[in-house]
Amino acid sequence: MTMQKTRRLIDDLADGLRPVPPRAVERRIGTALLSGMAISAVLTALTLGIRPDLMTALQGSVFWMKSLYVGSLALLAGLASVRMARPGTVPPRWLWLSLLPVVVIAALAGTEMMHTPREGWSALWLGKSWKVCPFLVLGLSIPIFVTLMRTLKKLAPTNLRATGALAGVTAGASAALVYCLHCPESTAGFLLVWYSGGIALAGLIGASLGPRFLRW
Repeated sequence: MTMQKTRRLIDDLADGLRPVPPRAVERRIGTALLSGMAISAVLTALTLGIRPDLMTALQGSVFWMKSLYVGSLALLAGLASVRMARPGTVPPRWLWLSLLPVVVIAALAGTEMMHTPREGWSALWLGKSWKVCPFLVLGLSIPIFVTLMRTLKKLAPTNLRATGALAGVTAGASAALVYCLHCPESTAGFLLVWYSGGIALAGLIGASLGPRFLRW
C-alpha cells in the first residue's frame, strides 16, 4: 500500500511537466537585463539628457573605448550571473578575465599621463563630473538591478551573496554603458576611477542585499 501511494505521488508530481526550453535561464536573465537597461535609457534621456554631440562621438574612438570597457564587464558579470542562477554553483574560474579590461584601461590611463604635462594630470583623472559620475551610474543601475534580482530569485540560486554581487556588477556596468549616452568625459583615467567606482558600489550593494532578497 505504501509503495502504491509513493508511485501515485510521483505520478502526480510528474503530471503536466514540460521540458525546459534550451537556454531558458540565459533568455530570462537576458530579457531582465535588456528591460532594465531600457528603463535606464529612458531615465537618462528624461533626466540627464543625451549628449548633443552623440552622432559625432559615435565616429570617434573615445566613445567606443568607454562602451567596450563597461560592456565587457557587463558581459562577463552577466554570464557569471547565469551560472550562479542555478542551485549549488560557485563563481566560475574564468571570472578573473574581468580583470583584463581594467588592466587595459589602466595602461591607457598611464599612456595618457606620459603624454600630458604634469599640471594637466588632475584634469585627466577628475574631468568635470567626478563628483557625480559614480552616483549617477549607481542610480541608473537600480532598474537593472531590480529586474535582475527578481529574475534570479525565481531561478533559486544558493550562493546568495556572490549572486547578489555579480548582479550588482552586471547592473552597474550595464548602467555605465547607458550613461555613455550622456557623459562627455573622454579620458581613460576618468573611466578607470569614476565609472569603475560606480560599478564597484553597485557590486557591494548587491553583495549586501543578495542574502536578504534572493532567499527562497
